[in-house]
Amino acid sequence: MSQPGLREVEHEITVSAPAAAVYRLIAEVQNWPRIFPPTIYVDHVEQGEGEERIRIWATANGEAKNWTSRRTLDAEQLRITFRQEVSAPPIASMGGTWIIESLSANESRVRLLHDYRAIDDDAESLAWIDEAVDRNSRSELAALKQNVEAAHAAEDLTFSFEDTVQINGSAKDVFDFVNEAGEWPERLPHVATVRFSEPSPGLQELEMDTRAKDGSVHTTKSYRVTFPHDKIAYKQVTLPALMTLHTGYWTFAPNDQGVAASSQHTVTINTENITRILGADATVEDAKKYVQSALSTNSRATLGHAKDYAERKAA
Repeated sequence: MSQPGLREVEHEITVSAPAAAVYRLIAEVQNWPRIFPPTIYVDHVEQGEGEERIRIWATANGEAKNWTSRRTLDAEQLRITFRQEVSAPPIASMGGTWIIESLSANESRVRLLHDYRAIDDDAESLAWIDEAVDRNSRSELAALKQNVEAAHAAEDLTFSFEDTVQINGSAKDVFDFVNEAGEWPERLPHVATVRFSEPSPGLQELEMDTRAKDGSVHTTKSYRVTFPHDKIAYKQVTLPALMTLHTGYWTFAPNDQGVAASSQHTVTINTENITRILGADATVEDAKKYVQSALSTNSRATLGHAKDYAERKAA
């Protein structure tokens, strides 16, 4: 019998892929920002044999939240149980189970179970959680289905690259330059305007208009998670026309010469817009080169100005 105030719900979807492959995809949390639309970033806190603690940053009903979960992984039974250790208000507790069932050699059923309650069992808060869980569960399962079934096709469309600049300064100063994105219009020539907020410490919303090499202006929106003074991870949720995915991170690694500052990108090309943007004869490889050039140009410009900023401060 359910406890008073405890809500239990289930969502499911059928996927045209082997059950073991689906299980592996869910088990590998580092891929979640690419697989699940609400997920911004996932970080391992602890890892052991069949158990792990992870910290997740994700959007719920348009708001960015973060929480810590403990997971138990059972590769033989194709089950993953999870329980939030620290839930974000208005959630008092949240847990559940992923269950993957084999329907045939190339088809499986994915069941996603949740149990949760609201702080003080507040009815209005519970309705908010109901909506968020339903929306995110449907989004997660639809994205899971799409990404598993299109794995081979997407493999050729997704790529990663990194730019690194050596800076004779401190990691803190370089971190501060990238972290203080609200100052970018004054600091970075390719940034026209910025709308920046930090709803909670270390969790940022960044919307900006940037100028491309051809003079065109593009608007993007990202959620960023900061780890002073080591790393800033982000996920773009408003994307340029040539991308269906853009995640990445800035890293700041101290060394004997100062700090190696890097900008990493993972991108999936939007094939539907290639010919409209680049011309009738343009190919996927053309789009990859164009996107990498545009992103690297902006990243290296940002790192170059961060270098000047940090080296001036060091002097």
